[in-house]
Amino acid sequence: MASWLGGLGSGLGQSLGQVGGSLSSLTGQISSFTKDILLEGAEEVGELRVSNSRLRELESINAAQKLENDRLKKVCSDLEEKHEAAEIQIKQLSIEYRNQLQQKEVEISHLKARQNALQEQLQKVQSAQPGAGVLPPSTTSASYVPVVRHSSGFEGYDMDFGDIIWSQQEINRLSNEVSRLESEVDHWKQIALSSKAQGTNDAEQSEICKLQNIVKELKRNLSQEIDEHQHELSVLQDAHKQKLVEITRRHREELSEYEERIEELENQLQQGLYYHITDAMGGSKINEQKKKAQSLEGGKTEESAVVKDQEDEIRKLNHKLSSTKEENKILLKEQELAKVEKIQIMQEYENLKSEFSKLQSAIAEQDALLKEQDKMLQSKTLPEDIVRLQQALSQHKNENILSAYAEDQNSEFSQLRQDLERKEHELNASVAERETLVVELEELDKQNQEATQHVITLKEQLSKHHMETDSIINQLKFDLEFERNKLSQLEMEKMETIKELDVQKEKLSQCSYALNDLHISKQQLQDNIKDLQEQLRKAQDCNFHHKKEVGELQQRLKEREEELYVSLSKLTEKSNQESNYTCQDLILKEREVEIAKLQNDIAENKQLNEELKKSLSDLRTENGKLMSATEELKQELNNAISEKNKVYLEKDSVVEALKMEKRQLESELNQTEKRLLEEARKYKQTIEELSQARSMDTSVLRLEHERLVKCNQEKDFKIAELKRSIEQMEIDHQETKEMLTTSLGGQKQLTELIKEKEVFIEKFKNQALQVKQELEEYMKVSKKQDVLKQNLEEKDRSLSVMKEENNHLKEELERLKDQQSRSVPVVEPKTLDIIIELESEVTQLKVIKNNLEEEVEVLKKTIEDQNQTTVQLQQSLKEQRKEIDESKFQCEQMNVTHKRLSLEKDEEIKNLQKTIEQIRTQLRKERQIIQTDSSDLFQETKVQTLNGENGNEKHDLSKAEIERLVKGIKEREMEIKLLNEKNVSLSQRIDQLSKDEVGKLTRIIQEKDLEIQALNARVSSSSSRQDVLCLQQQLQAYVLEREQVLAVLSEKTRENSQLKTEYRNIMDMVAAKEAALVRLQEENKKLSDRSENSSQDMSRETIQNLSRIIREKDIEIDALSQKCQTLLTVLQTSSTGTDNGSGGVNSNQFEELLQERDKLKQQVKKMEEWKQQVITTVQNMQHESAHLQEELHKLQAQISVESDSNSKLQVDYNGLIQSYEQNEKKMKSFSQELAQVQHSIGQLYNTKDLLLSKLDLVTPSVTMTSTVSQLSGIQHNAPELLSDEAKLLQNELEQLKKKLQEKDSTIRTLQENNQRLSDSVATASEIERKNQEGTESEMRQIKEKHDVLQKSLREKDILIKSKSDQLLSVSENLSNKENENELLKQAVTNLKERNLILEMDIRKLKEENEKIVTRSREKETEFRALQETNMQFSMMLKEKEFESHSMKEKALAFEKLLKEKEQGKTGELNQLLNEVKSMQEKAVTFQQERDQVMVALKQKQMESSALQSELQHLREKEQRLNQELERLRNHLLEMEDSYTREALAAEDREVKLRKKVLTLEEKLVSSSTAVENASHQASLQVESLQEQLNLVSKQRDETMLQLTISQDQVKQYALSLANLQMVLEQFQQEEKAMYSAELEKHKKQAEEWRKKAENLEEKVVSLQESLGEANAALDAASRLTEKLDIKEEEIEELKKEGEIRREMLEDVQNKLMNLMNSTEGKVDKLLMRNLFVGHFHTPKNKRPEVLRLMGSILGIQREELDQLLSEDQRGVTRWVTGWLGGGAGSKSVPSTPLRPTHPNIFNSSFSELFVKFLETESCPSLPPPKLSVHDMKPLGAAGTGKTIDPAVSVMGRRPDTNPFLAPRSAAVPLITPASGSGHLLMKPISDALPTFTPLPVSPDASAGAVLKDLLKQ
Repeated sequence: MASWLGGLGSGLGQSLGQVGGSLSSLTGQISSFTKDILLEGAEEVGELRVSNSRLRELESINAAQKLENDRLKKVCSDLEEKHEAAEIQIKQLSIEYRNQLQQKEVEISHLKARQNALQEQLQKVQSAQPGAGVLPPSTTSASYVPVVRHSSGFEGYDMDFGDIIWSQQEINRLSNEVSRLESEVDHWKQIALSSKAQGTNDAEQSEICKLQNIVKELKRNLSQEIDEHQHELSVLQDAHKQKLVEITRRHREELSEYEERIEELENQLQQGLYYHITDAMGGSKINEQKKKAQSLEGGKTEESAVVKDQEDEIRKLNHKLSSTKEENKILLKEQELAKVEKIQIMQEYENLKSEFSKLQSAIAEQDALLKEQDKMLQSKTLPEDIVRLQQALSQHKNENILSAYAEDQNSEFSQLRQDLERKEHELNASVAERETLVVELEELDKQNQEATQHVITLKEQLSKHHMETDSIINQLKFDLEFERNKLSQLEMEKMETIKELDVQKEKLSQCSYALNDLHISKQQLQDNIKDLQEQLRKAQDCNFHHKKEVGELQQRLKEREEELYVSLSKLTEKSNQESNYTCQDLILKEREVEIAKLQNDIAENKQLNEELKKSLSDLRTENGKLMSATEELKQELNNAISEKNKVYLEKDSVVEALKMEKRQLESELNQTEKRLLEEARKYKQTIEELSQARSMDTSVLRLEHERLVKCNQEKDFKIAELKRSIEQMEIDHQETKEMLTTSLGGQKQLTELIKEKEVFIEKFKNQALQVKQELEEYMKVSKKQDVLKQNLEEKDRSLSVMKEENNHLKEELERLKDQQSRSVPVVEPKTLDIIIELESEVTQLKVIKNNLEEEVEVLKKTIEDQNQTTVQLQQSLKEQRKEIDESKFQCEQMNVTHKRLSLEKDEEIKNLQKTIEQIRTQLRKERQIIQTDSSDLFQETKVQTLNGENGNEKHDLSKAEIERLVKGIKEREMEIKLLNEKNVSLSQRIDQLSKDEVGKLTRIIQEKDLEIQALNARVSSSSSRQDVLCLQQQLQAYVLEREQVLAVLSEKTRENSQLKTEYRNIMDMVAAKEAALVRLQEENKKLSDRSENSSQDMSRETIQNLSRIIREKDIEIDALSQKCQTLLTVLQTSSTGTDNGSGGVNSNQFEELLQERDKLKQQVKKMEEWKQQVITTVQNMQHESAHLQEELHKLQAQISVESDSNSKLQVDYNGLIQSYEQNEKKMKSFSQELAQVQHSIGQLYNTKDLLLSKLDLVTPSVTMTSTVSQLSGIQHNAPELLSDEAKLLQNELEQLKKKLQEKDSTIRTLQENNQRLSDSVATASEIERKNQEGTESEMRQIKEKHDVLQKSLREKDILIKSKSDQLLSVSENLSNKENENELLKQAVTNLKERNLILEMDIRKLKEENEKIVTRSREKETEFRALQETNMQFSMMLKEKEFESHSMKEKALAFEKLLKEKEQGKTGELNQLLNEVKSMQEKAVTFQQERDQVMVALKQKQMESSALQSELQHLREKEQRLNQELERLRNHLLEMEDSYTREALAAEDREVKLRKKVLTLEEKLVSSSTAVENASHQASLQVESLQEQLNLVSKQRDETMLQLTISQDQVKQYALSLANLQMVLEQFQQEEKAMYSAELEKHKKQAEEWRKKAENLEEKVVSLQESLGEANAALDAASRLTEKLDIKEEEIEELKKEGEIRREMLEDVQNKLMNLMNSTEGKVDKLLMRNLFVGHFHTPKNKRPEVLRLMGSILGIQREELDQLLSEDQRGVTRWVTGWLGGGAGSKSVPSTPLRPTHPNIFNSSFSELFVKFLETESCPSLPPPKLSVHDMKPLGAAGTGKTIDPAVSVMGRRPDTNPFLAPRSAAVPLITPASGSGHLLMKPISDALPTFTPLPVSPDASAGAVLKDLLKQ
């Protein structure tokens, strides 16, 4: 019993221990739960910080992108400007090409004239032969070759390179024909000479026949060539017109696009300006807002301090939360109440903030007014500034006296007086303004007082508000105490719930495993769904993009098909036209192959398009399927959720079943214990029986007994085993039945779920396969596109190869042409024909080449389009990828937001708890603090606002600088406007002067050039001593003229000073006329438009006039050269006839003259090239001026917008006027320096003129030394500031030296030419004597011209001054803009620095956050691991306790059994035997049942194997967790090892210390005796010391009292010191702010002065550059004048030669007239023969018409003809007899030989043919260009002038004729007209006279009238 009671006691102890353990574990879990929640809250805070940092990063990125956008816009504007510049350059090049073409056309016209002259000479030679009869003049009229004229229809357009080459070929061909004709003329001359000597008639007739045959052949060739050339002309004109139309259309489109862009940019600019102005207008408002922002920042600092306090309190509360977690439910109600109160408090706080901000804005306004008053007070110090300015001016005067003249000093004194008077006026105005400001100050004081009263009232309101909050806090405390009582009650209830929690936790641990499995499956499904959704989106995006691409591809296909049709049509046309040429066929075949390839490509593209369409349709169907699949997935998700709920219910039922099983197992254990007891009893019985059997004597009985006993034992064992097995089987059977029922239902549900999931998985797999297939198809399409790209690239390569071959062919053609041109003089007529044919073929090939190039361009365009499509496809792919990423990002954000919402709710709970505890702690504090803090509140806010203002003063100052700069810019713009007005007025005057004076200049230059050439001629002559004397006299005259020029220069300096004074007066006017700004702005817009036109027209007109003069001179020279050539030929013919004639001029001399003429032409070409370079430079200058004018327009627009803000800026303007006056003084000094520089330049020009005049007499070294000495003198006189200018002048000197050397070389070449001429002119000495007499008269003219030149020089100086003024204004604008740019750059750099600082801070915060997150995660993992280990240890303890309890119970049962067996008897054996038999019978039945159960068990095992496979997954997870546990255990073991080591070390230390203690104790024993002895002595000393101590203690008490008193005093002093320090700090801050503001102002002023000085230096440099440019322009003008003089001299020489040759021609013409008169009455046999044959060839019906024509030609009257025709019988005989008899009116008619080319000659009538012939011969063309200087018109006027000409009427009927193709009669006259003087040969035949026959027609009648008269007759 005692043992049993002991067992019960131990069991109760164990159960109580378990309860205690469970309680401790519960508290541990609660604490761990609270810790987890806190950690999660910390994580959420970290995540919020990360999100904030991300937002900041995004904002910074956005700002950076905006900056990049602005930069890209700037780049676009720069590129547009470059584009415009490139277009302008292209236009210049086209103008140059046009000029070259015009020159070539002029050369062609000269060559034509030469050819005509040669043909006339041929005719003269033929007519000069005696007895040969008269050749018809009409034979040569048709031999004139019509040449294509380019400029007639295309004067204003660009010319192609091919056209230029063609014109060059034409020129070469004409020159070849001219040489051929010259050779024929020589041949005929020889024949004429031989005929004179021999005089045989038969030879002459044979030669005439030959000549007639040659003439016929020439006519045929001519007609063929005319047809070919006209055909070529028409083709070229059509092609050129098409090109021009395309070019003009493109140009207009580009212009419209640029205009639209410009308008958009201007609108943007205006908007930006408007905003800028509104910002300037609202400057005061911005300042107010800034101050508000400062106050808010102060509030933020307060809030941040509060936040820090709250964070500290949160840390404290985290420690308390572990104990106060149980009060959560009660505190929720308190939190809601606290929330409402908090909202109210926040509203009140915001109201107070708004009131405070209003007060601060009022204070800020007052501060601004006070600052303005300070500024006005500073203006009182103006007299001091005036004194300083006067001192500076006096110093400046002393410096200027050294370099300036007396007149400049007087003007400066007068200016200074004016400045003083002006400043006195300003002083009076400032005094008046000061008085008004004093009144304003008084008003401001009143306002300040009112504001202070308002602040006091606000303080009172705040104190009341604090009292109300105190009462609310007291009420909250009372509520908290009430709620604590409720908490104690709830704690009792919680204790009861804890017990229930233990039971539920066991259930939860079982359910968690199942839930984890379900969660894993759910996550897998969700991942699959997400993947499928992403695939869907991708497919939809791909579908959309493919639709777009298909549409684009279809459009492109259509365009390409159209282009192909066009190209095919062109190809067919060209193939029909050009089938004759084999080369073309080859090229066409190649092109056709390429076209076939392209068509194949297009077919492939079509197939691709069809495939894409199919794929699109497939995609659409798949999209539909995917959409349906997503809907099904949603439904399945809902089903899964419902099934999950079912699974939870099933889990609960499973838990209950497990509980039942537990109970059954306990019952089974009890049964097994009973069985064990029974078996023990049986064993005891057998032992007893054996002992009894041993006692038996008989062996048989023993044996049987032993056998029976063994059998009994065996059977007993079997029976017991069978019973056990039966019982187990029954129990198992029942359990399996129950398990089967439960598991079958679960299995059915699971199988259904598995089937559904498998179906879904199969569907998704199918969809994934489909998507993969689609992707593969798209990849194939992309590969095909790549193949197409490669094909296109190969075609491009082939095109480039073709182009290279073309270039090689062109080079070879050019080489052939060069060879032809070289081998022309030796070429025979056959080779010439071959060359002409080759040229025609080349032209046709060029046409083909151009067409092919156009096709190539079309193909290139298609390739570019395809490349664009590929780029677009790539972009679409990128966009799809971006969209996919965005969708993923959105999904992640959604997940994050869901997590955040759950975490935010937890945070709110925690925050409310924290706020309640804060309120508790603050309630105690605030009662103590409220009384002290109420008084100091306002002071603290004031200090914070002051600190904020000090922090932000830098930004305000930078803005003030910007405002000042803006004001300066506006003032400068006003000055620019005034200067522009002046420029306009000056430019108008200069225009008027320049128009009159340019003509004078050109005449003077020409005369001077003539003088120089005459001097050269004199110098070169051997007998020229008299000329040397004349030259010396001229030198003396030039020296006098130089002195006069110096006097003129002094006058110029005076004029310059006068202009300066006028400029200063105008600047005074500017200051006075500021009030009328608005009117001036309106006028400025009009004047700016005028100034643009005037400034551009100025330079254009001067250049155009010079170019026109040069062109006219060139044309005159060419005309005179033609005349000289014709006269040469005439002289050569006449010299053979007349040997004794006047004029001993040899042919060698003329050849030398021709060679010299060619050389001069080459020089002229060089000069023309130089002229074109000058024109290009001037045009570049014009473009630059155009850009500057555009900038001026923009600035004017800004001024018009900013005119409203001028009223505010007038106060600052007074200060800026002073600075401007100082700048004016600097400008004066610079202008003086400029005058000196100009003077030095004038001296340089004088030296240059002297060098040119002296030539050989004076060496260039002397002049160089003189110029250097002059320059050195100038440099010594100049101030130190001009050191840079001196260097520039030295550079200019070196350049001038180089130029002089070049001119010396040119002079030497001229001298050599003169020496050559002197040899040729030795024969013409008589003519030179006449010229010497004429030179004296020319010298007088030279002096007059020199005076005119001086006047022109003055005018040029005025022009230079006006240009320099314009440059100054432009440079000022540029400097202002540069300053603005620098300021903006500084602002940008500041912003960048701020951004960098913020980025660094953000990075640091990110790093800190990451560290905190990692730490929290590590702690979480450690905490969870520890929790798991605790749980496992508790479970292990429980199991071990249970085992020990069960073992104790078993031991007790065995003890009982042993006791019973000892008391047992032998009578039980019989009972056992009976039981054995019954048990054997039962065993048989049980074995049968066992077999059945085994079958069931096998089925169960199959099911269990399935469940084991599922368990394996869980075991794998457990293994992972176990690995982590092992790691933690190892860590713990290591920690334990370390602790054990430390413990061992501590034990060793203890041993050592104990040893030391023992030694010390021994020492103590020895020392104790000594101490006892000493103690007696010490006791005596102690008594004496105690007495002393009492005295010291009294003294100490006294000192302590004194200390307390002194400490109180120290505290008072410390308080007073702190107050004083506060006041001092405030004063110091205010003083620092003031000093810093003043320092920054001074720094800014210094920087402004530095910038102004730099700007002035830049202006000086720019002026020097402009001077250099002006000098260059003057040099160019001088060169042009020199060229003009050279050309005029050439013209005069040619005129003289022309006069000589005219006299010779008159003699020849008189002879010709005599011959004509002698041959007038003779009959032409050929004509008579043709008439006779023609009469018989005509049909009989039309013969009377022929007779009438014959009669009209022979002079028979109408009446006589009618009578003759009426007599039909005798008509023919009389006509024949009358004709043969010859009448009085019979005249010789030239023959008109029939052309064999006409096929319809016999079908048409004679009269029709005759009329056609007359029409062809009588069509008058344009007369040749008149070569007089006065009749010349500028080339630009050719297009405008509409001259009424007979050619115009003819052009309407016959478009084939060309105005330049004139007949012989038009080219060279034979009859003198009525009006005009001069020789016959130099005048054209009158337009009225037809030249086919010498009919007596009136000169008034036209060719058309003559034809009509003939037909009427």
